[in-house]
Amino acid sequence: MIRPLDLTDRALAERLLQIQHAAYAVEAELIGFDGIPPLQEDLAGLMASKEHWLGRYEDEQLVGAVAYELPDADTVEISRLIVDPAYARRGHGKALLDHLDQLEPRRFSLVSTGTANGPAVTLYTSRGYTPTDRLEIAPGVYLTQFSRAS
Repeated sequence: MIRPLDLTDRALAERLLQIQHAAYAVEAELIGFDGIPPLQEDLAGLMASKEHWLGRYEDEQLVGAVAYELPDADTVEISRLIVDPAYARRGHGKALLDHLDQLEPRRFSLVSTGTANGPAVTLYTSRGYTPTDRLEIAPGVYLTQFSRAS
């Protein structure tokens, strides 16, 4: 089940932060960089997020989420896609992206991830995203930006 998340619900935000920190710890290990901003975020920062959030549940347990922004009428920008590592590789990320595509059909979709994050790169490219830019965010650490037009 996927539903919108209300980050003013403290218990929900605490669970989301737990998932976020665990998911980004995995990415940090994959890309060799622990300076990923969501990995450093605290509960107050998360609860103050202005992003739109959708959560994926398994047996009433929040197991993943996608955060996105709508910068204009034609674009959806995915700012975070997180899955609890204990629930990884079960299709939760794909389900969140599928749901977002149905909920917010836009002409353009944007996302970025660590270039060395093989699972994320594979997921995005399998969904039709193509690399548009590569940025060095720290010495030897790269971020790939992707876009998809529909």
